[in-house]
Amino acid sequence: RRKLRTDVAAAFPNLSAEQLTEFIPNKEELNVIKMHSHKGEAITVYMNNRNPILFEIEKALYPTVYTLWVYPDLLPAFSTWPPVLQKLAGGADLMLPGVVVPSSGLPQVERGTLCAVTLLGNRAPVAVAVATMSTAEMLAAGMKGKGFAVLHTYTDHLWECGDKSYPPTLAPSVTHSAEKESAEDEEEMEGKEPIVSFSTDPLQHVDVGGLSLKEQDSCAVVMGKEELNESRAVETAEGANTETTHSSLVLSSPAEQMDALFNQCFFHALKCKVKKSDLPLLTSTFLRSHMFPCCPAGQQLDIKKSSYKKFSKFLQCMQHQKILQVKELNKGVESIVEVDWKHPDIKAFTVPEGFSSASAAPDSKSEDREQVYHAPEIIPLYGVSTKMIPLFQESGHRKGSILSSSEVRNIVINYVKTNELVDETNKNFVKVNAILCDCLLDKSEQDEIANLRWDDLLSRCLERLQPLHQVTFFGQEPVVRKGNIEPIDITIAQRSSNKKVTIIKNLELYGLDPQRVANILQQKVQASATITPVPGTKDRVQVQIQGNQIHHLAKMLLEEYQLPRKYIQGLEKAPKLGRKK
Repeated sequence: RRKLRTDVAAAFPNLSAEQLTEFIPNKEELNVIKMHSHKGEAITVYMNNRNPILFEIEKALYPTVYTLWVYPDLLPAFSTWPPVLQKLAGGADLMLPGVVVPSSGLPQVERGTLCAVTLLGNRAPVAVAVATMSTAEMLAAGMKGKGFAVLHTYTDHLWECGDKSYPPTLAPSVTHSAEKESAEDEEEMEGKEPIVSFSTDPLQHVDVGGLSLKEQDSCAVVMGKEELNESRAVETAEGANTETTHSSLVLSSPAEQMDALFNQCFFHALKCKVKKSDLPLLTSTFLRSHMFPCCPAGQQLDIKKSSYKKFSKFLQCMQHQKILQVKELNKGVESIVEVDWKHPDIKAFTVPEGFSSASAAPDSKSEDREQVYHAPEIIPLYGVSTKMIPLFQESGHRKGSILSSSEVRNIVINYVKTNELVDETNKNFVKVNAILCDCLLDKSEQDEIANLRWDDLLSRCLERLQPLHQVTFFGQEPVVRKGNIEPIDITIAQRSSNKKVTIIKNLELYGLDPQRVANILQQKVQASATITPVPGTKDRVQVQIQGNQIHHLAKMLLEEYQLPRKYIQGLEKAPKLGRKK
């Protein structure tokens, strides 16, 4: 704690002795968390009162937005327009056309100086960034080009580690002419339903999730045609023409446009595509097979470009409006179980021109719909169990930390090398110390085994970690589930009169709708197919079709749906062909 206080005093000389004591208290609990950025950089986060106050990258300390809200003058601050925050939170760096130049001039900084980014009209910082050029270079460049590499913003993962509070409203220390004009504009627009205004939450209508620390060398500037209105607003900052800026912001943002498109396709699908007999309906199937076909030509549904960010959040919003009901019938798999077709919003919806108002015939569309199916991406993961904590705590991990197999391998290798456990006489073996003995050996082995082969060491480690898996369905966010994923189970059962039936279970886990699979199989093999409850379970169903249809199933699952063979169990029970003459 004393060393940290010394480091903070050196990094931020503006802090007084009293502020330093308040910032790094003597008696209050101070927690340290290890994180990794998308770039793979190790990040140390210091927490106080449940909020992250500092983060450290490569021995350099940086304040979080929580700290800057308490000490707003800790860093030189540069102001930008409120719409720009959405870009910064989305991963973009701050470009110089988006920086507001006050009448008193810009703060004097050198290249590499740590700076705060504020919004016009509020001194509370919303981002931490590093200047990519000095103030003189910025002015010499005509305020064009990249000005700041953004490290951390309000609403990113680091902010989510805290209490998720909104930035406070802090009056600017000097009221610039541009800010005065902005305040006057806001007063005039009061009661006129403003599109962009600074409120307690700068991202009032924007849900920006899934963000992490920005890489210092990233320069993701989104300047597409669809965002031309906001881009113009940013560029007008060069001339501080606030009036023009506000007038151009009256047009809807790309996120609002995508929200409107999702609403249109949602109501269109419910009104014209979905029937009561289709329920329960997998949410992934509803999106892929019902909403996508309702999308107008030349446009594309992309949930990540909307304010919802996740399809599950969109459906939750619709559920709050009592339009439909979503339930998790299987673990981690949600289905639409009820739709209120008498809801005023569904009744009031009119089908756009170019679409037929009649329900789509399932037979005519079934082939096209099935071609849209994308096999989910399945990645095995591992959770740190209680027994394995001693082995992983040196690398900053604790109980419940989720790791991939390659991360586990690297951690174990680093542990062995750091503690000099490689056998000097034979480098294929690792010496078993007290921690490895407790974590990886059974009680009966602890007195017998002194060395382990590398492959045996790693396999024992993976076996003793908690098995998890991550499933990513097309167009949706990854979902992490406990245990190993159950394979699609195909069995042959014998009924009366020596008749055989093929039973298929667990289709829902892979985003496949059992009812649609049954319909397609029934058409292909010209045999009766039904949906029946799985014995001994609640709300789980299985497909049952007459005869041994494993050959047809194998062709459908392996060739058409491109599912890996390792996730299908029972293909070896296919009937032998070619023996009868």
